[in-house]
Amino acid sequence: MASSSSSSRSINGRKASEIFQGQALLYKHIYAFIDSMCLKCIVELDIPNIIHNHGKPIPLPELVSILKVPETKFDNLGRIMRYMSHNGFFVIVKTQEETEEAYALTAASELLVKGSDLCLAPMVECVLDPTLSGSYHQLKKWIYEEDLTLFGVSLGSHFYEFLNNNPDYNSSFNEAMASDSHMIHLALRDCNFVFEGVESIVDVGGGTGITAKTICDAFPKLKCIVFDRPQVVENLSGSNNLTYVGGDMFQSIPKAEAVLLKYILHNWTDKDCIKILKKCKEAISSDGKKGKVILLDMVINENKDDQRLTQIKLLMDVTMACLNGRERTEEEWSKLFTQAGFQDYKISPLTGLLSLIEIYP
Repeated sequence: MASSSSSSRSINGRKASEIFQGQALLYKHIYAFIDSMCLKCIVELDIPNIIHNHGKPIPLPELVSILKVPETKFDNLGRIMRYMSHNGFFVIVKTQEETEEAYALTAASELLVKGSDLCLAPMVECVLDPTLSGSYHQLKKWIYEEDLTLFGVSLGSHFYEFLNNNPDYNSSFNEAMASDSHMIHLALRDCNFVFEGVESIVDVGGGTGITAKTICDAFPKLKCIVFDRPQVVENLSGSNNLTYVGGDMFQSIPKAEAVLLKYILHNWTDKDCIKILKKCKEAISSDGKKGKVILLDMVINENKDDQRLTQIKLLMDVTMACLNGRERTEEEWSKLFTQAGFQDYKISPLTGLLSLIEIYP
């Protein structure tokens, strides 16, 4: 029998308890892809909509009946539901009869109800598409390539070139971005001060115009231009104060009093961001007037944000690195603004992840 002192003996300078914690962390990351695949599974099975349409928490037997799951897989679906409940996507409650457990939606799974005003299911479907998510198996190869993006390594072209050449993926990506724009509307609801007094605005990379339409509804006298790749806007129709223009933001941006860049600059290198910001500065500085550029983007702040929020921001930073982009700290943002010729900026909180940054020439 080992002596009691052996359990406290260090291995490589670490206690056994510390090594076991390390093992648990390692296994958590080894199997982290299961989180994404379970999320994809409940979206593909339309489980959030089934519970929503049920009108009350649904017991597992009713769920498997609706889904027509083979009896041999009842337990397997139950395991997935239990795991996703543990992760915050469902709440397990007792039925009114107190005879069995049932599953209810949470704030997270409500965002997966298709057809609702705030639905991020298209984001799940786009990001977890095997062609795109499979690219991350090439991280090692990408690290050794001097200039290629991750998708350049795995798909043979930059991500946006891939979208241009693959209409189905382009459509999926546009739907994902549109779903995210609905979330931004919720955040902008209390930010009317940003647009008050502005007579014209260009939403660069504005997609199908969801954010622009929200702004136009709130400010009917505001002239709004949605500016995006020609493939995105070519079949879209505007209205009295909303127009669509196709083009390349690296060449020129339509002139306006304000330029909106929502989730744009994190896609690009510092060098490219400076080019884009300079084009923005040209667009808002015509006729001797000086407007402003409005950014909706992340600001990494490890000293003030809690650990969980910082983890998500740093995770997104790795994701954007694969596009040769990045998430930035305030110091990194400030440096970009100065190099692009801007004199001042103001950062306001918007959501837990996003900040609103106003930049002045």
